[in-house]
Amino acid sequence: MVAKKAKQKFKNRALIALALTCILGFGVGGFGVFNAAVIHGEEYKYKAKSQQLSDITVMARRGSIYDSNMNVLAKSADAWTVFIDPSEIKNEETREIVAKGLSEILEVDYDSVYEKCGREKYSYIRIKRKVEYDKKTELEAFIKANKGLHRIIGFEDDVIRYYPYGNFASTVLGFTADDDVGRSGLEVHYNDVLTGTYGRYITAKNARQFLMSSDYDSYYAATQGASLGLTMDQVIQYYLDSALEQAVVDHGATYGYGIVMETKTGAILAMSTKPDFDANNPYKINNEKVLEEIDAIEDEDEKNAAIAAARYGQWRNRTITDSYEPGSVFKCITAAAALEENVVTTDEMFYCSGSYQVKDRMYHCFRREGHGREDFVTAMKNSCNPIFIEIAQRLGPKTFYKYFDAFGLTEPTGIDLPGESIPKANVTYYTANRFTAVSLASCSFGQSFQLSPIQVINAINAIANNGKLMQPYIVNAIYDETGNKILQTKPTIKRQVISEHTADQVTYLMEQVVKSGTARNGYVAGYRVAGKTGTSEKLPDKTYNISSFCGFAPADDPQITVLIVVDEPKSGAYTGGAVAAPVAAEVIQQTMQYLNVEPQYTEEELAKLDMKAPQLVGSTVAQATKDAKAIGYNVKVIGEGETVLNQTPVAKQVIPKNGIIVLYTDSKSETKKVKVPNLCGLSISDASRVARDAGINIKVSGCTRGTVVSYRQSIATDTEVAMGSIITVSFKTEVNVQD
Repeated sequence: MVAKKAKQKFKNRALIALALTCILGFGVGGFGVFNAAVIHGEEYKYKAKSQQLSDITVMARRGSIYDSNMNVLAKSADAWTVFIDPSEIKNEETREIVAKGLSEILEVDYDSVYEKCGREKYSYIRIKRKVEYDKKTELEAFIKANKGLHRIIGFEDDVIRYYPYGNFASTVLGFTADDDVGRSGLEVHYNDVLTGTYGRYITAKNARQFLMSSDYDSYYAATQGASLGLTMDQVIQYYLDSALEQAVVDHGATYGYGIVMETKTGAILAMSTKPDFDANNPYKINNEKVLEEIDAIEDEDEKNAAIAAARYGQWRNRTITDSYEPGSVFKCITAAAALEENVVTTDEMFYCSGSYQVKDRMYHCFRREGHGREDFVTAMKNSCNPIFIEIAQRLGPKTFYKYFDAFGLTEPTGIDLPGESIPKANVTYYTANRFTAVSLASCSFGQSFQLSPIQVINAINAIANNGKLMQPYIVNAIYDETGNKILQTKPTIKRQVISEHTADQVTYLMEQVVKSGTARNGYVAGYRVAGKTGTSEKLPDKTYNISSFCGFAPADDPQITVLIVVDEPKSGAYTGGAVAAPVAAEVIQQTMQYLNVEPQYTEEELAKLDMKAPQLVGSTVAQATKDAKAIGYNVKVIGEGETVLNQTPVAKQVIPKNGIIVLYTDSKSETKKVKVPNLCGLSISDASRVARDAGINIKVSGCTRGTVVSYRQSIATDTEVAMGSIITVSFKTEVNVQD
């Protein structure tokens, strides 16, 4: 009986325990359901949805950048991001195949890819962005050739920024980083305009996270960014780039920079800094000397800092970021102020003794013995410091500062480019109340203050533009993604700085400087060039110089204003007249011809003009020889035939008078070859004689007035060329170009 009761009691307890367990189980389960459905419902719903759906960003192309003739200077193109799914790599052999293939095709580090392939817990790891079409095609072939790799290697849409001409205007255009955001130049200044709006593609994913198209996909198209149409002309930019690049080499300079501005509008036709960088590979340091210096640094932190500084240095657009003492180019501004205020006349006589005392400071003319008696025009031609000191003293601090400010030299120009240097009162220039007699004297000829190149050319351009100071600009128009113009820049006159009469007077002074003064190397036959040279010591230690020239053409109806600055010339001459003026002349001549500005030759210039070679092919040898000699050409006949089958130079090619034409009369005759002689260091007549004796023609470029000497030839000495070929030889004068 007792045993039966105990057994019944145990059953009762077991039933109670079972009931409690069920109650507790249902309670926990119910709470779980409640927790999932109510408390964390939205969170779990989002997680489930994110595992079932893929929300893919559709990349938007940046707008393009065009030159003034709609030639593409920067554009975006389709590219792809390559990624892998390491969780699908099941063995060592596959891991090695993937690592080897990706590293070789995409040119990435094998060890890095191999390591990423080993992260089996991950389903997505990016290998490389901005992969171009040819590499994608090669990679697709690799995937197809290896079974199962389609589950491991994948592609996502991307875009790549491309600069068709590499270094071309790179400091102006700038570049974008991997995130497609502008980092320098126009790319950063107009980043918001150029940047498009990303789209979205929402679609389903299967259990293995691969995309699975369905009828419920949602696609929101990307919108391309707006495009920029520049005032810059690709051809004129090429002229400026080439001339500056050669000048840096010729003179062993650290930098060369220049600007070509459309006189009447302030539009920038060309802007260049040399050396520069390849916008497609902006982090590569181009300067070999700088690379050698960096390689020699042992400390890693110091080396990294040097690399960063070198990159930043080559990205800088020095025409707007840097400032320098303009030197005697500034005499144009002093002259303008003095003539406008009637404190001097062009025919007023002065006396230069070679020095000028101001308080306790003695200033010297570059000609230590002095120029003696000279009128104001001659003082400008001679770039005579003492005379300009005297004129500035007449103006006084307040009036001098009034024109310094009016010409826009106390403020940034406001050009639509990033990084323009900002003038600082009593740091980079003097305010009226801070001038002393000594500082005013120094400022009169362009020392003791600093300007940026864009400030200098804009001020000189005001003289060329009848006294009107313009707002410089480089973006002419903005276009939407369909090509419709949505913004047009209109030329803006900031103010009338000097009268038209005064501007004409200063233009006359500057034209005389080019005709027979320190800027005679800026002379261009057929075009009246007005200009002024400058040579200044480079601050702070004054070890090196900056050589410059600023001028415009044609002087009677200016179309372009040009500034050339050669920073730290170390080989040979260093003055603006010897270094910068010839570069400016080259750019002016090419640009005038390109713009179809009709040359107006003097009788003296006409007598020296080259002529076009006559058409002699098809004539008899006797007739061809007679015709060529009748217009002043020498003739060389190759072959035994009686009829001219070919000629060098060809018909209508421009060659100098008294040049040579080679006539070929036998179809089997090989082109006669000759070696190019050394044509440097010679007068025009001597160079012509040496060329004629060698059987080639020369095209004379540069200054041809007075005593000139050749300093460059277009084809190197001892190069083999066809007899009768034309070699361009550049000339300049080294007489009275000391400033």
